[in-house]
Amino acid sequence: MFPSGRRLDRATALFISLLAVGFLVATFDVRASGDSATTVLRGGAQTLAEPIQSGIDFVVRPVVGFVDGISNVAGLRDQNERLEAEVQRLEARLRETSALERRVAELEAINDLSPPEGLATVTARIYSSGPSTFDQVRFINKGSSDGVIVGQAVIDESGLVGRVDLVTGSSARVRLVTDPLVAIGVRVQDTNQTGAATGRGDDMLQLDMFDATEPVTKGAVLVTDGSRFPPGVVVGFVRETKEANVGFTLRTTVDPAAAFSELDFVKVVVGWSPLDADPETGDPLIDPPSFTDPDTGPR
Repeated sequence: MFPSGRRLDRATALFISLLAVGFLVATFDVRASGDSATTVLRGGAQTLAEPIQSGIDFVVRPVVGFVDGISNVAGLRDQNERLEAEVQRLEARLRETSALERRVAELEAINDLSPPEGLATVTARIYSSGPSTFDQVRFINKGSSDGVIVGQAVIDESGLVGRVDLVTGSSARVRLVTDPLVAIGVRVQDTNQTGAATGRGDDMLQLDMFDATEPVTKGAVLVTDGSRFPPGVVVGFVRETKEANVGFTLRTTVDPAAAFSELDFVKVVVGWSPLDADPETGDPLIDPPSFTDPDTGPR
């Protein structure tokens, strides 16, 4: 009896399974409103897969976005570095252009400069300064082959720069007016009182007036008196007002007219020398300047 019951159970199960499949097919047909079973099954499969796809997209999308973000940041960093390099290059070109414009303007100004008394001049370029900041000298690219000799005045568009104290065939050394070895006979332009301006080794001059009868006021213009340098060259401007006291030396400070830190081109006054003979006495106007060369000794 057991076997027959087992066969009955299998038949019943098969029957029930067929009924279930038929019911599902009928249900899909109703839901599909006339669509084929294949279409309905494909739609059902897609419906079942949508939650899985959404879950995968939810997990994967941030990762992909993060990777893309890293790539974008790297690209932006490279682009930023290229832009910074280009900006630096353009800034360097701008500095070079500005420096060139300044040099051209200075050269034009020095070429337009009218030398004192219409004297002949030679335009020179400063190519070096002294070996230390304490050396009040500059070196120019013109020498004896250009008519430059020891003692000649050196000027720029602002005023007196110094005097030549060493010459070679193609270059010369200029001792600035701020050097203590340089003394300049000066005249106060508005009062015609005379005195001597001497370098102090810094950025100022010292003015001594031994027979002053009038005060010198701040801002008064000092010009060369023609004794040691060509006459009428601006030397500087009185820094502070001082009163004149009979029997006492009037002493004050002077700001040089020339801006030594900005010097590039100068003119050497080759048409006048302090060694020229005085037309009345036949004597030199001053003793020739001297210096000690470390290699060859006194000159």
